[in-house]
Formats: sequence, structure tokens, C-alpha cells
Amino acid sequence: MFDQLSDRLQKVMKFLRGEGKVTEKNMAEALKMIRLALLEADVNYKVVKDFEQKIKVKALNQDVLDSLTPAQQVIKIVRDELTEILGGSDKPLTFSSAPPSIFMLVGLQGSGKTTTCGKLAKWALGRGKNPLLVSFDMKRAAAQDQLRMIAGNLKLPFYEMTSSQMAAPEDALSELMKFTRNRGYDLLLVDTAGRLHVDEELMDELRLVKNILNPVEVIYVGDSMTGQDAVKSAQAFAEKIGLTSVILTKLDGDARGGAALSIVSVTGMPIKFVGVGEKFDKLDVFYPDRMASRILGLGDILTLIEKAEQEADQEEAEELARKIRKQEFTLEDFKKQLGHLKKMGSLSGVLSHLPGTGPFKNLDKV
Repeated sequence: MFDQLSDRLQKVMKFLRGEGKVTEKNMAEALKMIRLALLEADVNYKVVKDFEQKIKVKALNQDVLDSLTPAQQVIKIVRDELTEILGGSDKPLTFSSAPPSIFMLVGLQGSGKTTTCGKLAKWALGRGKNPLLVSFDMKRAAAQDQLRMIAGNLKLPFYEMTSSQMAAPEDALSELMKFTRNRGYDLLLVDTAGRLHVDEELMDELRLVKNILNPVEVIYVGDSMTGQDAVKSAQAFAEKIGLTSVILTKLDGDARGGAALSIVSVTGMPIKFVGVGEKFDKLDVFYPDRMASRILGLGDILTLIEKAEQEADQEEAEELARKIRKQEFTLEDFKKQLGHLKKMGSLSGVLSHLPGTGPFKNLDKV
């Protein structure tokens, strides 16, 4: 993810390190390179302009120019500003104090909304929640079948909406709420209708669902591969029905990253999760500071540790440590470790979390 942007920004930082002292002239050149890198990554022009101006003001501050390591200070400024446009800090999902918590997923057709519904259910299940999945799409009958199949694969409950219920949506949604409360489900995940583009009929349908269910989270699910189209759609959904958060899908296949770098500034809504693969466990909590560090080649050790903890067995790890100390480590043990590493994702994905694995390998810590 962000491969193209990351490569270009790392070249900018390498250029500044090579200059040694930061001046107005080389800073202007660096800012030009940053601007082109962001625009080529399909970042919103207004976001780029604001980003460039903030870096310029801070980088040419006298304290930075007089410091012993001005280039390092500029790198820190760029990282901090990247963190800000990505959202500043991670924002956890809101759960209701009086269950059930209702999450309503909205977005255009083909954005990965239904699959994300299953991913979110699996994530919640791992945190002690008892989720119920439901699809409310008054036009596309196949939407029911798709989510039912996903729920079956995850061995999670699915609430069936019949065509007769869809004909009286107010009554159907009221029945859904009664069913959820009576069965003790503390999380209701509602997959809603999508279209190929934003239209008023879709918005009317979504407003109806929102007004009756009163969800604690209205989550826009956007395809990061579509770049600024995803941002414009998110803005339309925010204006017409109101959003609380964003989930970006297919970020593992997006080498540019324009949607992620624009959507928070344009909509004012935080990115809370990103989809990084097709499997149901490939939904990551979004940390703006960690992502900014990865873009600049500074690594993301915390996320790597968390991934390792998810896949590691504590007792097995302790036994492995004992074998290494006793010099009893075998090829079979090595094979097991490779299996654990494979579960964490591709080798390139694991290495991308490490600092200095690209052209920035000799960069000192900021």
C-alpha cells in the first residue's frame, strides 16, 4: 500500500539529508517534489496545498534552521503533518451503553460493503461481542444471499428479510429491533443498499433506515482503488445522511493512497479500519501515526508486534525459548516458525513494517 507515494517521499527526505543544511532554496525544491508526489498519488488538490503550506511554515522556522540536524527536523515535521491529514490519532468505534449497538454500513455498489460487514462481525466477535448480521436492500435480492453466505462461513447468526417485509420497511425494521433485543444480541450490523452512483432514491432509503434504527455508527465503506471518486461519494453521503466514520477497502492493492490521504480532510470523518486482503481477518484498525511512519519508511513495529501476538501461542513461544537456550532447536521447530510467519501475511508485508528496509535503511530515528 502507498508504494508509489512512499518511494517518492523517501526520495525527498533522502534529498534533504544529502543537502545537510536546510535553506529556502532546497526547501522550495523539496516542497515541489512533495507536491508532485501527492498529486500523482491522487490526493485532493486543496489538501495538498494546505499540507505544503504547513510544512513550509514549520520547516523554515528559525529553530529548525539553527538545529544541529535540520533535515531530521523537517522529516519529523512531514511525518507529523502526514499524521494530521490521516486523522491525527486512532478513533475507536462507538458502542452503545444500552445494547444493542447498531452499525449501519453505507456505500456504493462494488465497494466491498457486504464483505466488510462480515469482517467487522469477525473483528467484534474476537472482542467478546455477540453480533447479528442483516441485509436491508429493497432492490437487490442477491444482497441477502451474499450476506447469508458470509454469515454461514463465519458461523454467525443472520436475520432474513423477506420480500413481503421489504414492502413495509418501517414495520420490518421495528420487528428487527425487537428480534435483536429479545435474542440478546449486543451488536447489530446492517448492510444497506448500494448503487453504481449516488442518487436521491438511494438516499431516501438510507435515511429511512437511519431514522428508524438510530445507529450509533453510520460507516461509509469506500473502495480506495477509486481514489477521488471514493472521496466525492463519501462527501455526498456525509452531506445527505450523515456519517460517523470511514472504512477503506482494498488498501493492500492501492499503491497511490489518494483516498486515504484526502477523505478525512474532505469529510471530517475519521478512518477507523482498512481492508488489507480478501479474507475475513484482513481488517486492520487504522492508526494515522503508524501509517505516516510507514509511508516515510520509518516502520511500524507496534502493528508488527500486535500481528505476531495474534498468531503466537504463549506456551509454544515459551517452549521455543527454552529449546533455543538449551540448543535443542530443530528443523521441525524452524518449520513451525515459518508457518506462524506465513499467517502474518506475505514476507514483503511483514518487512514493510520494519524501519529502514527500503531506500531509508540508513535513516536515524527521528
